[in-house]
Formats: sequence, structure tokens, C-alpha cells
Amino acid sequence: MTRFDISICWFRRDLRLSDHAALYQALKHSRSVVCVFVFDRAILEPLPRADRRVDFIHRSLAELKQALREHGSDLLVRHADACEAIPELARTLGADAVFANRDDDPAAIARDDAVAAALAADGRTLLTSKDVTLFERDEVLTASGTPYSVYTPYRNAWRKKLDPFFLQAYPVERYLTALAPLPPQPFPSLPELGFAPADPGVPTGMSGAQALFAAFQPRIAHYRTLRDYPADNGVSALSVHLRFGTISIRQLAQFAWADGSDGAMCWLDELIWRDFYHQILWHHPRVGQGRSFKPEYEGLAFPGDPQHFDAWCEGRTGYPLVDAAMRQLNRTGWMHNRLRMVSASFLVKDLLIDWRHGEAYFAEKLLDFDLAANNGGWQWAASTGCDAQPYFRIFNPVTQSEKFDPRGDFIRRFVPELAALDHKAIHAPWQARQLPPGFRLSHDYPAPIVDHAVQRQRALALYGKD
Repeated sequence: MTRFDISICWFRRDLRLSDHAALYQALKHSRSVVCVFVFDRAILEPLPRADRRVDFIHRSLAELKQALREHGSDLLVRHADACEAIPELARTLGADAVFANRDDDPAAIARDDAVAAALAADGRTLLTSKDVTLFERDEVLTASGTPYSVYTPYRNAWRKKLDPFFLQAYPVERYLTALAPLPPQPFPSLPELGFAPADPGVPTGMSGAQALFAAFQPRIAHYRTLRDYPADNGVSALSVHLRFGTISIRQLAQFAWADGSDGAMCWLDELIWRDFYHQILWHHPRVGQGRSFKPEYEGLAFPGDPQHFDAWCEGRTGYPLVDAAMRQLNRTGWMHNRLRMVSASFLVKDLLIDWRHGEAYFAEKLLDFDLAANNGGWQWAASTGCDAQPYFRIFNPVTQSEKFDPRGDFIRRFVPELAALDHKAIHAPWQARQLPPGFRLSHDYPAPIVDHAVQRQRALALYGKD
């Protein structure tokens, strides 16, 4: 690779200083590297003014900025259109190259193409690296050279390809002397960015990610048995840190691979699902633009009631586990993965509402929102996607509740009006022979807005499979 005099490392969804592919390449191949982050107006303007994700990014950047200060440099932060700000900064700094990690979101690809063109017009270059996933784009293909559309054979090929080379950390620390010496740089406050504080509710930044990972490591052996129970502390809670790159995917996969326990391998499979959905988005960008992966389901006319969608969003469907899941999302910005499947299936297969509405609601609310994973999960639940849940597998919200929250502990946490119900009645209050004194169904808690058995038949008819 060419040796550059001055380069920019453009941070995006990779807010850490260690094991960072683009930063490593920039430092290794440049005399001086300036680290930059842009609060991109194109991304920020549509967001609510109190957005947990913006607060998470802001806090994480403050830690990254301090880490750079400790090495005699700093982080240049801009609040602008990235397509204009990056080429302008390159001109101002006299940078020959801009290094960044790839992002397969169609909007991010369009942005990077525009930046690359503007830089090229000035005789500069944009150089991108793989960092977000273990394997990306065309790295795992079928024997005939086509992309996989079913997870299990993809996982098998992924595991076969994996070896220690792909798990190596980038030794960024070895080259940090190439960071440009900078005086303290301004850092806009949330109000200056047009946002109000919105506590993310989770540890932020590189230190927060490492703390959560350290806490998860002793529990990873039990991941397979505990991961489906939302009342238990069975998951890693690292999804938001993977989303914003405050921890390296290589660090996580290397630990799981080395651990080798049944739980660790199950957790590694979840990381593989993430790679799988990212390569689907890369090969089929239409799925990120509201299109069904399976063309035969593109024109489904979902007959659901808009008022039912409002009830689903607000956690008042009358199905306790679904309502608890939605209230968890609204209150915390996170939802347990088992409940993402249950609540998505309920919206599409019970309420007969277009999956795109649910996808958009999750996109607005999820702290860990990632286009590839969110779309993949919704199309899986709606039976419209690659490797989708079969049309006939329609989650029963009551049996899911009885199986995965058997004592009702999770429901009681988020639907406190049901706290006095016993372990059986709490899953389906309308079926209970006896309710607590003073408790009135439809007054203290809604009666079910639909009948699951009836809606299941309607869903089968909708998909043309009755």
C-alpha cells in the first residue's frame, strides 16, 4: 500500500481505539493520522429529539476522545453533512487519504460513494476495510459461487472457513505514535446537536463494553439453556456495543471459539447470524428498502386494524408476554431476542399487520438497531425473508409465555398490574377460573384484542396456505 503523509481515520460504527481495522491501516501506512467523527445531519435530522442512541454515541465518543488525548492527539468532531464534511476536512488538513471501515447499509454505501467521488476529484482516496463482521460480502459463498440464502449451510461454510487468521486482533497499539499531535478540540454538547439527554440505560463506550463482556464470560457456558428466558440474566447485553463498535467482533468470536463450550458455540452461532444478515443486505439491498426477500409475498395485503397496531406499540394487546415485551422496548430501548420473535410473530400473524410497520417501530425504538439484523428478524417472523420461519409456524403467545416465563417474573416486572395473578393465570388472565379480589379484566388490564386461534386461520388464508 502507498505510504501517505497525512491521513484521516473516519470513525462511524467503530467507536474504539483497539483492534480497529481502518485505524490500524491508517496508522501503519501514514506519517500522521487525524481521527474524525461526523454527527451526520442526514442521519440525525429524522430522529426523535431525545434519542438513546445519540446519547450512547455521545458518551462513547467522549471516552474515545479522552483515550486519544492520552496519546497526545484528539478527536475532530463535526456536526454536518458527512458527504461535505469529510472532503472539506481532507482539503483543510492536506490529507492524501481517508480510511474507514465498511458499512453495508445501502444509505451508507451511497454516502461513501459520494465521499469517494469528491475525494477523487481532489486527487485523494477513500480506503475502506472489513471490520463490522468476521466475514463479509463475498467471503462465504456456495460451491457455485452464489450467496447463501439459508442460514444453516451458511453457518457450516462459515465455521469451515474460520481459522485463527480471521480472529487476530489488529495491533493498533504498536502504531499509535503516528497519531497527529493535536491541541484539545471542541466537543459539541447534546443540546448543541439539537438533542436532549436520553439515558441509554447501559454502560457506554469501550469501558462499558469490556465490563459487560467480562461479566458475561463466566455465564457463557450456560448461554444455550438460559438465553430464551427473559427474566434470567442469560444473554450478553452486548448488541448495542457491537452495533456501534465499542467492542471488536474479533474479540468476541475469538473468546467463544477458544472457550468451545456448548454455550459458547451457541453464542458464536448468534454472531454468525449477524454476519449472515449483513451479507444478505449486501447481496440483496432491496430488503433494506421495504421489499420482501421472497417475491411471492411482496404483494400480501395485510388486513390488520391500525388501532391494533397502536395497541401493540403501547403494550396493551391483552396478551401479557407481548405487552411486557413492548413495554420493555418502550421503557429501555432494548428487547430480549426471544421476545423480538414473539412480538413480531404476534403483529404479523395474529394482528395481520404488515411487517414493515413493526420493522419501522423497532428501528425507531431499539438502542441496538441495525438495519441488516432488524430486517432479517422481521422478515423471518413474517415468513417473507430468506431462511424464514415457515408460514405455518405461528407462535402462540400464551404457550410461549408459559414456556419461557413460567413463573411470570418477566411479565410482573413490565406489566405490574398483573403482579397479583398466580403463575398460571398471569399468562392468560381471560382464561383464569379465579382472579385476585378487586382485579377486573378489561378495566385493570385489557381483554385480548384478538382471538389467537381465529387469527391463526386468517393468517394461513392470507398466505394462501389454508
